[in-house]
Amino acid sequence: MEKLNKFTKFFRKIYYQTFVESFKGKLTYNFPQNYHRWDLIEYLIEKNNYSDYLEIGCDQDQLFSKIRINNKKGVDPVSGGNIRKTSDDFFQANDEMFDIIFIDGLHTYDQVKKDILNSVDCLKENGIILVHDCMPDSLSKQAVPRYRMIWNGDVWKAITDLRQKEDLEIFTCEMDQGIGVIKKNKNSSILNLNKPINNLKFRDYYTNYKEYLRVISLEEFKKIF
Repeated sequence: MEKLNKFTKFFRKIYYQTFVESFKGKLTYNFPQNYHRWDLIEYLIEKNNYSDYLEIGCDQDQLFSKIRINNKKGVDPVSGGNIRKTSDDFFQANDEMFDIIFIDGLHTYDQVKKDILNSVDCLKENGIILVHDCMPDSLSKQAVPRYRMIWNGDVWKAITDLRQKEDLEIFTCEMDQGIGVIKKNKNSSILNLNKPINNLKFRDYYTNYKEYLRVISLEEFKKIF
């Protein structure tokens, strides 16, 4: 994760709130307290007998070290995992297919969208893609460039954008900072946006996030998947 000094954080905050957006609304989510992303992945692996796992963005292996599966690949250019590459370089050279892919790399709309579409290309039939950090609760947590340590970025924009595609079925599970859930199925609820994706602000997300992300609870997730 990018290191920020006090000057950089201050400068970016002032710039963002002056020239991009200033909005003070804050959301409260119903994230389960004792159920985490590794629990969700374990549930999917056991239920579907998955054998091949890919993780994009491993940091200090908070998640990667907990995954128990026959074959796992962890891609990070700096630390963690077992492949020291950027996600772009990895996907360019990759010829493997995976049952389950967890995306937690650079938390910006452009990169997350690229990571999702590259993941779709190497996803097995009945496979699933999970995307972390989809549900920021405040403007500062989603501002790009980042100006605070606890940061979700604008991952939500990638989910919102791809919910317009006809060939991807996408939900967002309300847990662990918001986990996007993507399968290669016909989209049963295509999102119709009223403005271009690049014009969306956190204010739009604040008002419409349940529709944008197609939010479901953990209980609903387990009924669907």
